[in-house]
Amino acid sequence: MTSEAFIALAILGLTIVLFVSDRLRLDVVAMLSLLALAITGVATASEALAGFSNPAVIMIAGLFVIGAALTDTGVADWLGQRLERLAGGGEAQVIVAAMGATALLSAFMSSTGTVAILLPVVGTLAMRRGIAPARIFMPVAFAAHLGSNLTLISTPPNLLVSDALRQAGRAPFRFFSFTVPGLIVLALGVAYLAWIGRRALPGAADRADARAPRPLSLDDLSTEYGLGGALRALRVPPGARLAGLTLGQANLRAAFGVTVIGIARPGPRGLEAQRVVPTMAFAAGDELRLLGSDAAIAAVADSFGLEALGERPTFSLPPEESLAEVVLPRRSSLAGQSLREARFRDRYRANVLSIRRGDGSIPVFHSTPELRDIKLRAGDTLLVKGRLKHLKNLRDERRDLVLVAEPDARGEALVDRGRALLAVGITLGMLVCMAFGWLPNVIAVLLAASLLVLARCVRPVDVYRSVNWESVVLIAGMVPLAAALERTGAMGAAVSALEGLLAGARPTVVLGLLVLFTSAIGMVLSNTATAVLMAPLAVRLAGALGLAPEPLLLGVAFASSAAFATPIASPVNILVMGPGGYHFKDFTRVGLPLQLLVLATTVIVVPLVFRF
Repeated sequence: MTSEAFIALAILGLTIVLFVSDRLRLDVVAMLSLLALAITGVATASEALAGFSNPAVIMIAGLFVIGAALTDTGVADWLGQRLERLAGGGEAQVIVAAMGATALLSAFMSSTGTVAILLPVVGTLAMRRGIAPARIFMPVAFAAHLGSNLTLISTPPNLLVSDALRQAGRAPFRFFSFTVPGLIVLALGVAYLAWIGRRALPGAADRADARAPRPLSLDDLSTEYGLGGALRALRVPPGARLAGLTLGQANLRAAFGVTVIGIARPGPRGLEAQRVVPTMAFAAGDELRLLGSDAAIAAVADSFGLEALGERPTFSLPPEESLAEVVLPRRSSLAGQSLREARFRDRYRANVLSIRRGDGSIPVFHSTPELRDIKLRAGDTLLVKGRLKHLKNLRDERRDLVLVAEPDARGEALVDRGRALLAVGITLGMLVCMAFGWLPNVIAVLLAASLLVLARCVRPVDVYRSVNWESVVLIAGMVPLAAALERTGAMGAAVSALEGLLAGARPTVVLGLLVLFTSAIGMVLSNTATAVLMAPLAVRLAGALGLAPEPLLLGVAFASSAAFATPIASPVNILVMGPGGYHFKDFTRVGLPLQLLVLATTVIVVPLVFRF
């Protein structure tokens, strides 16, 4: 190999190390790789920047805009809410329905966006069926990966392997080239999780006497976070010093380290919940629901002459207020900040009552003054309280917060029926053009994205916000590295070594080893980076062994998306880790058999659709 080849391999090795360390954003690592190629002279400036003009990169950016249009018009939420009608009462039926809906959406949208949309729907549905959400969230995440195998536009790896075919001088994959093997893999994956894998899921197993559907209540959420047992109640007797003071004047949080969660006031129909705001004035007969240490609450009672109530207080809020559960996705801007630094209350008009850390290192932080200074992490789940209209706005904060569950959530009509129908029509038109090859795929996607903007299905101001630039820059930055490995001879040397090892081996053995190697890399790298590196290798290997590249590339695409065995394999897995209360071993216990099943099925099914 030439000196340039060794330099390219060194850059590849350092890039992989940085990816695995997760010290830097993926797109930053890709840009550093690009710059290293240019500075060392392995690639010219035009070659280093060629990834930004790659059709696959442009298509991915356009698909994010199309996904935003389906989300903003309410189409995606409407489809998710149809789960209520499809899901039965048993756990297995709910898993099948939830996974089917997730896979359907994931076939046309990003897997992360799909799960962000469906988490609140599925979480509420599970609790209404008397099923622990942990029994459903992991299957939903896995279904998003399985749905990525259904169409050309499901996920970046599919577009990348198709582009590799085009660059090899062969006809690229068509829109439904992935569908037949993808449906078989999906069916087996759903069957495994619904009837075998769910036995390894955390939480109570399905019971024959499952409870009838019921709304998710405030007590459900407060009990899950341990607030019920942590609450204390004090009554304001006549003549108490607290009577007549406002909540702001009493300053209980700063002075005593006690948080007022609720205020119940006697009324014509018994105790009525009042809004907890700084201007709220206390009155004789009020019952306060407080969080804090026993010593701190005793100090409040002594200082203001309040009576302690022995019975366990019920959690209640005024009609215009409620609770909601949200999780921080992997690249949330809130990660690394405290609630105080992020000005969470001012920004979202909601108070955080508890934080649950997904890795189990600190199970639950209750609402105390120290809560405001805890550094948030990706995967943290927050229990928040606020007015209903403000909590509903959290649905639109999917970049920084993903709504998981809300009490008594009800399906809502489409945001704009006319625009929603228009969005569906334009998207279907794009799919037809791609399926029949009437337009080049990249042109069809860009045309659809432009029409959606002109039709106001997505606001022009939101177009650039909707694009996941990390993914776009990651691909654009990694493409030159793959090209450099090919151009310098490093890829050829690897293929020659593999050719010697695989000489005389059956094509299915070659495919099996390729998908195993791809899947192993995909457990520590993103599916996009894995596909960028493995697709050119698959093409060269097919040429060296005299095989058609299509089955090998399809195997690379499927193996790149088989991110089941570890929570770090995909942002989707991290997204459900906190709300589901999962540990690393839960993904391995449930996901590793599924990963092996998917890889084995890929090796068997793909050659039946695409011959070697």
